[in-house]
Amino acid sequence: MPARRSTLSAAAVVLLISAAVLSSCSDDKKSGGGASTGAAGAASRGTSPLENPDGTKPGLAPLTSAADQKAGRELIAKVATAAAGPKDGYDRNEFGPAWTDNVDGIPGGHNNCDTRNDLLARDGSAVERKDGSKCTVTSMTIYDPYTGKTVDWNKQQASKIQIDHVMPLSYDWQMGASKWEKLKRVQIANDPLNLIPADGSQNASKGDSGPAAWLPANPEIRCSYAVRFAQVSLKYQLPVTEADKKAMLQQCGG
Repeated sequence: MPARRSTLSAAAVVLLISAAVLSSCSDDKKSGGGASTGAAGAASRGTSPLENPDGTKPGLAPLTSAADQKAGRELIAKVATAAAGPKDGYDRNEFGPAWTDNVDGIPGGHNNCDTRNDLLARDGSAVERKDGSKCTVTSMTIYDPYTGKTVDWNKQQASKIQIDHVMPLSYDWQMGASKWEKLKRVQIANDPLNLIPADGSQNASKGDSGPAAWLPANPEIRCSYAVRFAQVSLKYQLPVTEADKKAMLQQCGG
C-alpha cells in the first residue's frame, strides 16, 4: 500500500507540471508570447516626445511627471511667435504627392514604402501585410493617443485611422512655408516627427487648427501633443501664433 500511494503521488506531480506548462503556452499564444510581447505592449501605448526627438519611435505617450512637464514648457518656450499669414495660394500639392517615399533628408525617405504605411507599421502592433509585400499594412491593432482607445484596424476600414499632421500643412503655409522651396515642404509633409496615426474623426475635426483652437479629446495627451507641435516648429523654424504658444504652455502646466 505505501508503494501504491507513492506511485499515485508521482503521477499527480507529473500531471500538475504538464498542466502548468500547457497553461503557460496558452497564455503566450494569447499575448503573442515571450519578452518581445512585453516590449510591443509597452510600445503600443506610445513614446514620450522628450525621448523621441526625431519621431521614429512609436506613438505619443503622456507627460505626467512634474519634471517632464517642466522640460516640456522649457522646450515650448523656445518656439518663436508671429501673426498668421494668408492662405492664398495654399494647395495640398504644394507639399508634394501625398505620402510620397521620394523625399530626401527625413527618416523613412527612399525606403521603398510610402509614408502612410511607414507610420501604420511604426505605431501598430500585430501588423499584417499584403501577401508578397513588405510595405502595405492590411490590418493591425493600434493605440490612438488622441482618444485614449485601442483600435482594431483593417484596410477595409481605412478611414478609421488617419495620419494627422501635427502642424497642419495649411498652418505651415500660413506661418512661412509658402516661401520655402518645394523640397522642404515635401519633407515636413512626410516627416515622422510631424505625423501621428489617430482616430479619423479627430483628424477631421482638427482641420488646420493650431492648439489654441483644437486639442486631442484625450486630456492626458495634451502636454505631449503641445511638445510635439513645438518640436516640429523648432526643427523647421516655423513660428506659431501667440495664442497657440500660450495654449501649448498651458497644456504642460504653464
